[in-house]
Amino acid sequence: MRLAADLVNDPPVTVDALVQRCVEAGLVIDFPVGADDLLGVGAMLGRWCRVVDATGDAERAALVNEMLAAASAYPRMTNHAGDGWHLHYRDDQHSLAGVVEALVSVGTALHLVGRGMHRLGRCALDECDHVYADTSRNGRQRYCSPRCANRDAVRRHRAAHVG
Repeated sequence: MRLAADLVNDPPVTVDALVQRCVEAGLVIDFPVGADDLLGVGAMLGRWCRVVDATGDAERAALVNEMLAAASAYPRMTNHAGDGWHLHYRDDQHSLAGVVEALVSVGTALHLVGRGMHRLGRCALDECDHVYADTSRNGRQRYCSPRCANRDAVRRHRAAHVG
């Protein structure tokens, strides 16, 4: 989820930038990556933004289910990189776009059913359209960052105290 939000909020413009961001997020990329992956991830992020912008739980679930059906497979344990056992929710794909889509769709589903269907959204600051995955303790996140929350709080304070 954080990778998806990061890629939406600051889209990579080159394949190398996409690979670097995925590796920084912990993905093991042991297959060739090309320009089609950059395009594929961009298209997937567009579908994911429909999930972010969904107005109701049923719509959000239906959109996530579409992504899951397209990208994921039965879960299985693997130690393909020799760095510890973990679950894969995808077939043995050799496409970064496919791997990222499986990761994002399963991660989104687990986040929403585990934390709440409302815990995905766009920043409440009028001039910001960044997305966030709410991992707060109370489940009431409304801003993509403390910076946006502070800017809005200052704006509200000033508006309340204007002469």
